[in-house]
Amino acid sequence: MSLFDVMSISASGMHAESVRLNTTASNIANANSVSSSESETYRARHAVFAAELNRATSDSKSKGAEVNVLGIVESNRPLQIEYAPHNPMADENGYIYKPNVNIVEEMADMMSASKAYETNVQVADTTKRIFRRVMMLGQGQ
Repeated sequence: MSLFDVMSISASGMHAESVRLNTTASNIANANSVSSSESETYRARHAVFAAELNRATSDSKSKGAEVNVLGIVESNRPLQIEYAPHNPMADENGYIYKPNVNIVEEMADMMSASKAYETNVQVADTTKRIFRRVMMLGQGQ
C-alpha cells in the first residue's frame, strides 16, 4: 500500500464522517419539531456506509479499503404521538406527531463521528509529514 492509498482511504473516511455529522445535526435540529399528520413528520435519518472490499481484495497488494457512503435512510422507529388538543398543530382528534429522534443516541453518534473524523485528519497529517521527510531524503538532507 502506497502513501497515496493511505491519503485516499483517510479522505474517504473524512467524507463519510462528514455525511454522518450532517445527518446527525439535522436530526438534532428537527428533534423538537411538531406536525399534524404522520406523513409530514420528520423522521430520523442515518448514513449507511460500506467498505469498498471488492476493489480492495481484487488488488493483492492492497491492505485497506475506502469507505463508501451508500446513502441516507430514514429510521423506521415509531413516531412519538402526543395528545395535545390545545396545540394549533393538533389534528382533528387532538394529537400532534413528534419525530422519532432520540437526542441521547444522536449526541453519542455525533461524538463518535467527530472522533472518527479527527482520527482521519490525524492520519492524513501524519502521512503528509512522511511525504515531506521522504522528499527531504531525496534532496540529501
